[in-house]
Amino acid sequence: MIILKRLSIWMALLGLGFTTWVLMGAAKKEPMPTPVAEPPRSPYTESVAASGIIEAVNENVRIAPPVAGLITKVFVAVGEQITEQAPLFQLDDRDLRAQLLTREAAIPPIQAQIQEQQYRIGDLNTQLKRLKSVQDHRAVSDDEVQRTWYALEMAKRSLVRFQANLQEAIVRRDELHILLDRLLVRAPRAGTILQVNIRAGEYAMPGAAEPLLLLGDMQQLQVRADVDEVNAPLVAPRAAAVASLKSRGDTQFALSFVRIEPYVVPKKSLTGDNSERVDTRVLQIIYRFERPPFPVYAGQQVDVFIQRDQTAASPADAGPSAPRQPEAGP
Repeated sequence: MIILKRLSIWMALLGLGFTTWVLMGAAKKEPMPTPVAEPPRSPYTESVAASGIIEAVNENVRIAPPVAGLITKVFVAVGEQITEQAPLFQLDDRDLRAQLLTREAAIPPIQAQIQEQQYRIGDLNTQLKRLKSVQDHRAVSDDEVQRTWYALEMAKRSLVRFQANLQEAIVRRDELHILLDRLLVRAPRAGTILQVNIRAGEYAMPGAAEPLLLLGDMQQLQVRADVDEVNAPLVAPRAAAVASLKSRGDTQFALSFVRIEPYVVPKKSLTGDNSERVDTRVLQIIYRFERPPFPVYAGQQVDVFIQRDQTAASPADAGPSAPRQPEAGP
């Protein structure tokens, strides 16, 4: 019994020591790992930090189809430089081409009717002149002259009607030409194809969440910086600014002020997803920059530092306003 009691005491002490060792190991803090790259730092004494995204100048163009339809051919590839009005993709136009054949076939018969009526008008006009030139009223009756004149007038009215029918047929034909040209989607401006999300044989729908093609001018890039609405009063127009790739302080490059978009908009987390989470409201500032020696791409996130306006007071510096003292009575 004594041995069992001593063994239980030693087991309790051993468990207590093991528990202490585990707790001490859990409380020990691991050293912070060395960062892979130097984090970005502001070159200014006082600055406003913002998050930004690189985009093509004048923003990207999301190409959409004019109507729903089957895509029969895609003329461009990713990275291709295109000019204004260059063909991008073709929608199925077989139905319209079949209608075009019918409408084009209706034009020659009307033209033949017009030509025949013109010959008839010419004959009647010659006949009427010949009848009027006869001086002897016994040889040509007034009724014959009147009938010829009436036939000439009716022929002229028929010619006008046929010409109107021809004009309508031509307009109906040209309407199909316009609709056919509409199914060939062209580039609204020159630029670079950034994305191609369609293939021949797929069905295109207007208003799709993902653009069929994304077009941008990659010759000149710009940064769209999002400044928190609280810090918006601290930013002066044309203030100096720098940017660096996300969490890479060794990639800093200078920015040139373009404009401040005066409407404060909800900030998005820039994940690229359609259901991006709205964090707060931001003031957007557009900057241009020359291409740095390292590669940058449209859609890349950057850290932006804007030199703070020294004349503007920080919201934290303003403090609560003092209560208004009642005016002293007479």
